[in-house]
Amino acid sequence: MNFQMQYNSQKELLIIPEYGRNIQNLIEFAKTIKDDKERQLFAEQIIDLMQQMSPQTKNLADYRNKLWTHLFRIAEFDINVLPPSGEKPSPESAKRKPEPVEYPTKEKEYRHYGHHIRTLIAKAIEMEDGPIKEGFVENIASFMKLAYKNWNPEHYVSDEIVVEDLKVLSNGKLEVSENSSLDLLTSAVKKKKRSHQQRNHKNNNRRRRRK
Repeated sequence: MNFQMQYNSQKELLIIPEYGRNIQNLIEFAKTIKDDKERQLFAEQIIDLMQQMSPQTKNLADYRNKLWTHLFRIAEFDINVLPPSGEKPSPESAKRKPEPVEYPTKEKEYRHYGHHIRTLIAKAIEMEDGPIKEGFVENIASFMKLAYKNWNPEHYVSDEIVVEDLKVLSNGKLEVSENSSLDLLTSAVKKKKRSHQQRNHKNNNRRRRRK
């Protein structure tokens, strides 16, 4: 008995390998269907199969539109079907590069503190003066110091650096009292980490005793 073996290198090149050869073959078959309604229904069933290959993304709103774009790419844009959007992808649209997203210039210098720190600072500025605001500002400064240390753990971060940065970011509207400690969050994190290590150590000792 003679067997004819065909290597992958001898087969047609996969346009989008992630979907495999069967999907590409189905799309090629869909192109040969003469009836418009039957071809459209068959293409929609192919989209369902493509979606089943990534079930974790099925809830994304634009995901099916992306699948239709992939279907047209695999078909080399030579298939007469219509996506739900009503617009057929073209080779030009597939080659179009997205506009670059520039990092906000105002945040480049202090990006190690994160974007949300500015939201907290803006909220603190609007608060009425008093102990509540002072405590909130102190927590902001503590978070800034912790974020700075996490961003560059080898660099020494002094309270003076954080206090000065807070003044700049708040346009001089927020200040930390002289008696404030900016290591509150750092100490809390270390304490939590130490407690976790001690708990693991105890659990390990219990397992050894059982053995």
